[in-house]
Amino acid sequence: MQVTVCRTEHFNAAHRLHNPAWSAEHNQRVFGKCNNPNYHGHNYNLTVRLTGPVDPETGYVYDLKRLSDLIKQEVLDRYDHRNLNLDTEEFRTLNPTAENIAVVIWQRLRPHLGADLALSVTLYETDRNFVEYHG
Repeated sequence: MQVTVCRTEHFNAAHRLHNPAWSAEHNQRVFGKCNNPNYHGHNYNLTVRLTGPVDPETGYVYDLKRLSDLIKQEVLDRYDHRNLNLDTEEFRTLNPTAENIAVVIWQRLRPHLGADLALSVTLYETDRNFVEYHG
């Protein structure tokens, strides 16, 4: 029996979408307002899903308090109220698109979880724009 458990968290972060190999004009055409040299921010909503077997002794797929603590340590403490381009190592050279942020979050969480658990990350940049990464 496989069951999926989910934890949703929230963080605020600023970023600028920019490709340094391109001209200012090309960056502006591709990224528009998201290429603002003074950055812009989002109120991100993150949902982490773990799918796996239910432990017959605990009844859990994964202890949601442990998942909350893991997300806090690996995501919130690193990215909340930060400028992703300037304040994080991951995004100094990686364009902090929603797609790339979701992949990086997945990569930060995956080593802390058992191989029997499937991990999925959904990142909402706005109420209408979101990405999913399943690894």
